[in-house]
This record gives sequence, structure tokens and C-alpha cells, in this order.
Amino acid sequence: MHDHSRAHLDPRSPLVLDTRDLPRRPGSMRALERTVSAPEDLGLELIGVPQGEPVRLDLRLESVSEGVLVSGTVTAPIVGECGRCLRPIRDTLVVNLQELYAYEHSITEETTEEDEVGRMQGDLIDLEPALRDAVVLALPNHPLCREECPGLCPGCGVHWDDLPVGHTHAQVDPRWSALSKLAGPQAGPGPEPAE
Repeated sequence: MHDHSRAHLDPRSPLVLDTRDLPRRPGSMRALERTVSAPEDLGLELIGVPQGEPVRLDLRLESVSEGVLVSGTVTAPIVGECGRCLRPIRDTLVVNLQELYAYEHSITEETTEEDEVGRMQGDLIDLEPALRDAVVLALPNHPLCREECPGLCPGCGVHWDDLPVGHTHAQVDPRWSALSKLAGPQAGPGPEPAE
């Protein structure tokens, strides 16, 4: 069943690919290199690609019998914070992208669900959903500034790397506090009490 309610694509949008110059003969191919601004909300809660940052697309558009296969790499800056110590993270994400876009009225379009295969609108391809899926799925749910990050001391909230070796917070169970008062300071053996 068709979804004719899809929004009309703007061919001037940087994430809309125009395939008019790609012959519809299987095996025809065209390389596409483009830098676009990152759309909003491209990420997870703790890490993602900031809106407006440059995202590099190195793609190959290939005609296949039922549509256009888009494959290649996406390179984007990622910014976030460490899930253990809350320090800032800045890195570059390189992710592979591969998506088939079915021609309108093709057998593939007629026989697949909307979420199984991308759909073309005439000669236009909306790359944003595939870009979003590829980037978001490649991001860590629990980002770390480094693999061995020790995190923060639960007692004082200071990063373990900034604390001296042996740092502790003596926690006395309140049920034993009365006994610790009876024990008093341990001064060592003293003189024998007089009789």
C-alpha cells in the first residue's frame, strides 16, 4: 500500500539527492561528495552531532533493477559528555551508510513495507532518515572519555584521577556509632591502675 501523504521533497535541500543525471540502467553509477550542515537532534542524550556542524558525505549512487542503491561513508564531529565522569567528549564519527531506494511504481515499492526500503519521489531521494539511522545507531549509549575512565568518587564527587592514592570516605554505620564512642581513641597500653 502506498503512503501518498509523504511530504514533497525540496531538490535544493542538501540532504535530498537528485538522480536525474543517473541513467536507470542497472550498473550505472555516480559518485557524490558533499558537505552538509547537521540537522537538529542528530544524536542521543549524552552524545551527538551538534546542529549545523559540517557532515561529510562520500557516497556512491548505483542504479539497480528496482531503484538506486546509495552507499558510502558519513563523517561527522561528535560532542558529548562522559557517562562516568561528565568530562566533555569531542571526537569524529565515521559510519558506513547503505540504503536501497525503490523507484516509484516498481515491484519493490509495491511489495515491501515503508520501513523496509527507502522510497524515491520521482528522481529525488530523501537521505536524512538513512543518515539519521546510521549515525544514531553508531553512537554509544554510554559514552566514555576513555575506556578505562574511573569515574567520580561517590563520596565527594571528585574525579578519581584527581584524588590521591588510597582516598576513602570512612562510612560508619549509624547502628555501630555508640560502640565507636565507647572504644575511644586507641592510645596503646598505659600504666596499671593503682589499687
